[in-house]
Amino acid sequence: MAARFKMKRKGVGELLRSDMVRADLVRRAERIKSAAVAISPVGAVRDPHPGQYKGAWEVSSTSRGGRRRNRAVATVRNPTYYARWVEYGTERVPAHHVLLRASIAGGR
Repeated sequence: MAARFKMKRKGVGELLRSDMVRADLVRRAERIKSAAVAISPVGAVRDPHPGQYKGAWEVSSTSRGGRRRNRAVATVRNPTYYARWVEYGTERVPAHHVLLRASIAGGR
């Protein structure tokens, strides 16, 4: 005898906002953060704030994220004003792709 399953949208919504899903997303985000810290550039000798970029990584989460605010979300970010230039590079500085490489390495 085959089992039957009937999906209910309300139940799927509750699952996507559940503490279990949020905890797993935070666990993955912390692994990505650790990988990002490990591969972050520190700066040259002339750098006025060596290690500022490396020490600024942070993780945040919410159970009301996504486009429709109906699912758990965890975010890894670096709030330094020059983080986008480190990630994507400029015409004088090559791109480091720290967050991209960290998400590939630590997102499992």
